[in-house]
This record gives sequence, structure tokens and C-alpha cells, in this order.
Amino acid sequence: MSVHDELTSVQRSLDDLLRSLGRLEKQVGTGGLEMRRVRADANHLRESLALLREAAASPTAPMRPELVTISDAPYDPSLWVDSDDEGLGARDRRAP
Repeated sequence: MSVHDELTSVQRSLDDLLRSLGRLEKQVGTGGLEMRRVRADANHLRESLALLREAAASPTAPMRPELVTISDAPYDPSLWVDSDDEGLGARDRRAP
């Protein structure tokens, strides 16, 4: 199946779930914490599926973090003036 077909199938299943929740709410009531949580989770699924549809529809490649090249050249020693050596403390004092 294509991605579009899979998303359509998931959308149908989610629509069935939402209809079932509507029927269940009529029987159980909407005031309980449990029912509100299930309804909120179903709404989050609907939102997430909409975002997934948008991402699948865009022709761009998947987002990848931009790589940062770190030079092998030594750092400027002036960057370390007045710094403490980790675990040793300041340069002009003895370690504990």
C-alpha cells in the first residue's frame, strides 16, 4: 500500500473510533475524568494524523538536523585565559 492509502485507512479507523466514543459518551456520560481523557487522547490523535498528512504531502525530503563542522585547528589560547581547569581549580592555586 502507498503512504496515501495507509493514511486513508488510519483516518477511517480514527473516524470509527470517534463515532464509537460518541456512542460511549451517551451511555457513560461526559463528566468523568476517564471519558474526558479518552476524548482528549482521540483529539490528539486526530491532530497528529493531520500533521502526518501534511508532512507526507510535502515534496521535501525528511528534515535532518544541519551538521556543524568542527575544525581540527587548535583554539585560540586567549579563549582560556582566566578559566579553571576542570577538577584542578584555578591555575595559580594548588589542587585540593
